[in-house]
Amino acid sequence: MTTTIALSRPFDRTWVLGAIRRIEADFQRSSDTHLIPLPVPGFPGIDLYLKDESSHPTGSLKHRLARSLFLYALCNGWLREGSTVVEASSGSTAISEAYFARLIGLPFIAVMPAATSTEKVAAIEFQGGRCHLVEDSMAIYSESQRLADEFGGHYMDQFTYAERATDWRSNNNIAESIFEQMRLERYPVPSWLISSAGTGGTVATLGRYVRYRARPTRVCAADPERSVFFDHYVSRAPGLCLQEGSRIEGIGRPRVEASFLPAVIDAMVQVPDVWSIAAMYELSARLGRTVGASTGTNLLATLACMAQMRANGEAGSVVTLLCDSGQRYGHTYYSEDWLLRAGLSCPQERAAVAATLDSGEIAEALSASWRLAGDLASAP
Repeated sequence: MTTTIALSRPFDRTWVLGAIRRIEADFQRSSDTHLIPLPVPGFPGIDLYLKDESSHPTGSLKHRLARSLFLYALCNGWLREGSTVVEASSGSTAISEAYFARLIGLPFIAVMPAATSTEKVAAIEFQGGRCHLVEDSMAIYSESQRLADEFGGHYMDQFTYAERATDWRSNNNIAESIFEQMRLERYPVPSWLISSAGTGGTVATLGRYVRYRARPTRVCAADPERSVFFDHYVSRAPGLCLQEGSRIEGIGRPRVEASFLPAVIDAMVQVPDVWSIAAMYELSARLGRTVGASTGTNLLATLACMAQMRANGEAGSVVTLLCDSGQRYGHTYYSEDWLLRAGLSCPQERAAVAATLDSGEIAEALSASWRLAGDLASAP
């Protein structure tokens, strides 16, 4: 009887170590992102800061994730010289992964919903990647695996590995960076950290880090309307699924993802899309530059946290994320024709957001439309 032993492809140590070195050298050349204070007249005694992730080389929060995913895949032996890297993404992660793939000389394919903004498609192609668009947003997972198998490559699978690829204890992760930058502020330890969830990896990093460092800071996750994350947080039901994908690019998911860890989150806010767009416009006006819609979602969840602090007579600081620039959405969120077609034109909602920022009183229409859970369930 003959025994056949299947041998895996040998580990090319020289190439892998060289690839890791190139990624780490790129990190050393990059500075940290800015922490921007935003005056909020209606909330005296509460200081609001925006962690500006749009200043990364690839223009979004996902630059951190892509770097971590590549290092994780390389150290696990999943990537080799010539491997085709495939990712399921609504755009920003794919832009960042295309950047790192080109950095280490690998071909890259992004599998994305067909509705992804043309600006994001162009940014991926600029980085040397190829875009594979699918009509059904739920098909991006199986199609990514199919393409990886076809090309003998690797499906990066951000929705499974985001929370474990990031070193949440240190290595200048986003939480460590925030606390270091807050050191000399009036309230150096934030009362709240607020982030929307795409994969769930950033929220998991924030929640784990504050526990690991024994901080009193609470973590709030923001969710758009066409997403299952909020309902999963409330019910813990694992099989939740939607037929429609999120209209707020980069956040929200039609199914529960492995990287979304509700147990590390203290509160959640689910925001109607029209309010996310309204907050995006109002924040852009106050900053003097455009931001993306997911940052609008973050701002509204931040207002829920600040409203609770104000009602309780609590002073302190809160930090949320400026995820990306509005320049990526000229044909969608910043097009009035597109907004009208999507039913997302929002002049009244924007006025209500402005009034809330200036008065500290949550607009009645907003408080009637968002959903609060966890430590915010009884907020105004």
